Amino acid sequence: MALSAAHSAAPRGAVLNLLRRLHFYIGLFVAPFIFVAALSGTLYVLTPQLENLIYADALTAEPQGNAQPLSAQISAARAYAGENQHIYAVRPAPDAIDTTRVQFSDPALGASQSRAIFIDPYSLKVKGDMPVYGTSGVLPLRTTLDLLHSSLLLGDFGRNYSELAASWLWVAALGGVVLWLGTRPKRKLKQPRKGFAFSRHWHVTLGLTLVVGLVFFSVTGLTWSQWAGGNIDRMRTELNWLTPQVNTSLNSEAPAAPADPHADHMPDMDMSDMSMPMSAMTKPAATAAKPMPNNAADSDWDRVLNAARQDGLSASKLELRQPKSVDKAWAVTEIDRSWPTRVDAVSVNPQDFSVVDHVYFDRFPLVAKLTRWGVDAHMGVLFGLPNQLLLAFFGLGLCSMIGFGYRMWWIRRPRDVDASPAQTLTETWVALPHYAKGAWLMLALALGYALPLMGASLLAFLGVDILRWRKQQRAPLDEAALLASQQSPLGIIRARFAVKRKEMRYFLRGLFILALIVGTVMSNAIIGGVIDQYGIPFSHWSLTMYITQGFMIALYTTVFTALTSIPLWYFFLGEKDDSRG
Repeated sequence: MALSAAHSAAPRGAVLNLLRRLHFYIGLFVAPFIFVAALSGTLYVLTPQLENLIYADALTAEPQGNAQPLSAQISAARAYAGENQHIYAVRPAPDAIDTTRVQFSDPALGASQSRAIFIDPYSLKVKGDMPVYGTSGVLPLRTTLDLLHSSLLLGDFGRNYSELAASWLWVAALGGVVLWLGTRPKRKLKQPRKGFAFSRHWHVTLGLTLVVGLVFFSVTGLTWSQWAGGNIDRMRTELNWLTPQVNTSLNSEAPAAPADPHADHMPDMDMSDMSMPMSAMTKPAATAAKPMPNNAADSDWDRVLNAARQDGLSASKLELRQPKSVDKAWAVTEIDRSWPTRVDAVSVNPQDFSVVDHVYFDRFPLVAKLTRWGVDAHMGVLFGLPNQLLLAFFGLGLCSMIGFGYRMWWIRRPRDVDASPAQTLTETWVALPHYAKGAWLMLALALGYALPLMGASLLAFLGVDILRWRKQQRAPLDEAALLASQQSPLGIIRARFAVKRKEMRYFLRGLFILALIVGTVMSNAIIGGVIDQYGIPFSHWSLTMYITQGFMIALYTTVFTALTSIPLWYFFLGEKDDSRG
């Protein structure tokens, strides 16, 4: 029996074959998720100005003399929202033309969301009432884009998609560079203008141009993730790379818990309650602290703000949070994430309004500073508009690169064994030298442990691959199919249907089931999101809302069904390697 090309490849060629096949699997199975993450992230970073325009009435005020005290503004917000509503945070107007946000806790809203009442600092009129999200305080438009980017509007379960995309993005980027280095021509060729060579040229060019940014987005995105993010947090804890947080405990023995630099996109929690000094392991558990009244006195907010200003907090953007219990202090934090970063914080004693603790960004450890800057650059807020445009370039460039990759696959679907000597990961693995097998195995185990979704998806890749490896046979194409392969995509599909009627039926059935599942998920997410966000029952919707949301459901269902159907096409109608002699 003749040996396959993979078996006869030199060690260097065998490694390149393995990388090539892994790169192909990432592109086929994971690239749809990377595409959605890149496109939704691009929309997110390009919409701050649009959001400011849409919600201009709520965000802006017309200066009329001197602004009213913060306590009066809070009183106006409480009178509107209800005196018994708990104030979650207050953000004083940063500039003379801005409104003040008084944010109330609302159990009906999702994680990290609060109900914001926008108060005119001069007239004390209510200018707006809407939910805001995260430390960044984004409004409903960008909240939807944010949740789409991070979780496909599917809650914690949906976060697995973005973690899967971030886990494999850096592998695809660096692997593509290695493949280019190993296969690039020794002399410069004339730039192609069409066909496979054109698509490959731009796929490679965009990959080399974007590689540094893609690795950056992959790494910073993983720090937000559920599973890999937990491992990263534990590593930062072991290496003492945590972000300092102001201590709000009035008990001098209680240390402050580290701050979460990703609070913009995560459920807001008071992490100081989770700190545990070593002495707590030997002492009996203390009785629970007595809770504070529902809200502090309105006048206390003025006194806390003055104490923070006197201690040196000079940023225009501030957030005040009242104590949660009698043994806790007020927290006042600068929230200006643009360059230069201003995130200093102080805690204020609620009894005498003296400063209990303060943290200064310029005294942060270097790793904590880099973490803060990395998160803010990823969100497009660190350098303002240039940051937004750069992220848009990377996002759209990544989407284009994925598009060229799929076009390459379509033009030259791997049916020609000579064009792709190794058709399965398993075959490329067998061709590796023993030392290379050991190195790759150790690397896969380490990455699978550190990045659990990468490990799980790699097992899925191998499961599909081993099935294909064990069934390496391909039905011969008749003359009509060979002729159609050189014609239009529609002709190719017809030829495939003529040769593989059974497989095509399976594919269409799978596609129908997939469309039903995607349509159900999208209908639930979009309709439920509108009901939760605006509080309008489905039966009370207007005709315009039915039409608009129906169009959105149809659009999302079509796009996601098309993207997720690519693996189905490959499984039922893709190439079958017959490279065994």
